[in-house]
Amino acid sequence: MTIATTAPRVAGKDARSRDERIAAVTDSAYRARHHALDMGEVQGQGYVGQALGAADMLAAVYADQLRFDPADPHWEGRDRFLLSTGHYAIGFYAAIADAGIVPVEELVTYAADDSRLPMSGMASYTPGMEISGGSLGHGLTVAVGMALGLRLQGRADQRIFNFLSDGELDEGSTWEAAMGAAHHRLGNLTAMVDMNALQADGPTASVLRIEPVEEKWRAFGWHALRIDGNDPGALIDALDECASGAAAEGQPQAIICDTEVGRGVPLLEEREKAHFMRIEEHEWQICREQLTAGREQEATR
Repeated sequence: MTIATTAPRVAGKDARSRDERIAAVTDSAYRARHHALDMGEVQGQGYVGQALGAADMLAAVYADQLRFDPADPHWEGRDRFLLSTGHYAIGFYAAIADAGIVPVEELVTYAADDSRLPMSGMASYTPGMEISGGSLGHGLTVAVGMALGLRLQGRADQRIFNFLSDGELDEGSTWEAAMGAAHHRLGNLTAMVDMNALQADGPTASVLRIEPVEEKWRAFGWHALRIDGNDPGALIDALDECASGAAAEGQPQAIICDTEVGRGVPLLEEREKAHFMRIEEHEWQICREQLTAGREQEATR
């Protein structure tokens, strides 16, 4: 089988300036946040806070870095994005809708019976979903296998992005995978860790102390850097650094992204129980208005 050498869509590999790339990611994240609110309203609750907090991370990948074909999610020449945190699916759907992989109109079916968009990510249902989520801590192990498999096939130029949460750093399987990636010198593997400081059982720091995170990844042989995960410019710079530096040297990369649950919607940023949110019927429109107002304020700066 012949594998194409260039993708029908190669985000971020054109002649755009850095400012233009930042604008594209910012716009994509804004639209994705609106999509997440629309999906959340259908159920009246859900993992909306995570979707809002991770929107910039997902947009940086899909609007700037990932090589993929919206019309053919199984195209063999694609890069792979693995969502280890299956409950973040609502944010993932928002991102792939903005990328043209699923129709925006389909988002209203989120978590409905027979929908291609279940509440927790499932590869057998959703176009562009590479792995099924659920029990946490397995995504990086799969990513290591994919990265190694592509290299053995002579396709190491195809990148693997693994999105995982700070809570998954509690899992021993994550660190076994990290050790394996460094051992096999998988420069085509980038881990993006959402450090939102919250998990199901409470604040991450109170469940199990994981700091110093950056130093831990480095000790396992990874190129590691820590950034503001809600800053599109910082995300682009970090991803570029990984692609041009450590990747060429055969070193896997970890981008530790500090994010804010509910980002862009003050009503939700300040909510105490933010892991799985119950949002009242009258609050959804307030959330949209706050998101829009924040975007308009940014535009006038």
